[in-house]
Amino acid sequence: MKVRRGTRADAARALEIWRAAVEVTHPFLSAEHRADIDAIVAEWLPTADLWLVDDGDRPVGFLAMDGKLIDALFVDPAVHGRGFGTALLNHALTLAPDAVVDANEQATNALPFYEARGFVRTGRSDTDPAGRPYPLIHLKYGGRRQA
Repeated sequence: MKVRRGTRADAARALEIWRAAVEVTHPFLSAEHRADIDAIVAEWLPTADLWLVDDGDRPVGFLAMDGKLIDALFVDPAVHGRGFGTALLNHALTLAPDAVVDANEQATNALPFYEARGFVRTGRSDTDPAGRPYPLIHLKYGGRRQA
């Protein structure tokens, strides 16, 4: 599995992946908040520091980094459980061995994913950065990488 640097042209596929993943993993989002966040993500992705993982010749997951912050890590739900997320996370750790990430507390897949790969909880926020009622768990990498 090879992770590659994304280009501006990959933003449309990354948005498709984000939408499919959020549909499955974020059912708690209100329709209004989801639409607001979608517009923000659609504008942000073409400017983000993107990394993609392909299944054959088609991207199936993406990672966005901002320094040591894992800003986004999403995988197409059609290929969940096949190691694409772990490949992206391992790549993030090569870029930032002291990586941090915020995981939505209500997304039941996120915390187990990060904790199983060596991240530890460092705090909690009652809302997301925009003040919406979606609690975040703050995590940092604790030094135990999974293959």
